[in-house]
Amino acid sequence: MNRQKSNIKRYTRSKVGNFFYFTVLFAAGLFTILPLIYSVITSFKPLDELLAFPPRFYVVRPTLSNYTALPGLISKLSVPLSRYIFNSLLVSILTTVLHVIVAAMAAFVLTQWKGNRLIAALFVIVQFSLLYNSYTLAIPQYLVFSKLRLIDTYLVYILPYLPSALGVFLMKQYMESSIPVSLVEAARIDGAGYSRIFFQIAFPLVKPCWMTLALFAFRDMWSVNPSGTVLSENIKTLPMILSQVTAGGIARSGSAMAATVILMIPPVTVYAVTQGNVMETMSSAGIKE
Repeated sequence: MNRQKSNIKRYTRSKVGNFFYFTVLFAAGLFTILPLIYSVITSFKPLDELLAFPPRFYVVRPTLSNYTALPGLISKLSVPLSRYIFNSLLVSILTTVLHVIVAAMAAFVLTQWKGNRLIAALFVIVQFSLLYNSYTLAIPQYLVFSKLRLIDTYLVYILPYLPSALGVFLMKQYMESSIPVSLVEAARIDGAGYSRIFFQIAFPLVKPCWMTLALFAFRDMWSVNPSGTVLSENIKTLPMILSQVTAGGIARSGSAMAATVILMIPPVTVYAVTQGNVMETMSSAGIKE
């Protein structure tokens, strides 16, 4: 036994390698979080510090005037603030729930009928869809919504985000590594249909994955801005209206940063709740096949 242990080669980084590795990670993390820190700092700057050049990364005389100015800016609008908050919560929560269910159902079909040529072709389409983003589909989506007379309705928020190539891909990969084939076969032998297997067996087992998808969907929907398809004030969301009232040049950059900090609170809160599931999903739903 000792001989076997002595014959095993241990591949470990040197102290210099460890130092370089953690330095790169620290620099990458710092580069990622710096814009967030700068936004928070700038939101507390008075006007004279906002106009200072070159911009400083610290605040000398912190103030809450940028936050207290927001209600005054929003009060000039024809629609009450509560309406925008309601629209944001409705769109974000409803779309997130539907997005997770649709992605999970599609992934379940792809995993259970892998031998079917049509299913295999559909998954190839899903993989190719990962190459495109929402901007490439903006004009076709507008033409479709206009033809169906969906402009200025909540559906222009919800429909584009129901199908998600990334969500289906991650969910499929996670299901293949988390749901044993024998478990599904045993449920089928006991007389369970596919719908019952999905909701009572498969869906609970992939909770880390759909929690991750919920985080991504909520983050995107909370800050969504469907330009050109939402014109009525009654269905605009909070991020849309805050971007409008703070668009006043550098004089309102403090209020704009204050609005940014306020808008970051819900996504950051959701991430704090689901961060463990994100890591598990990314490790279990790694690139396979």
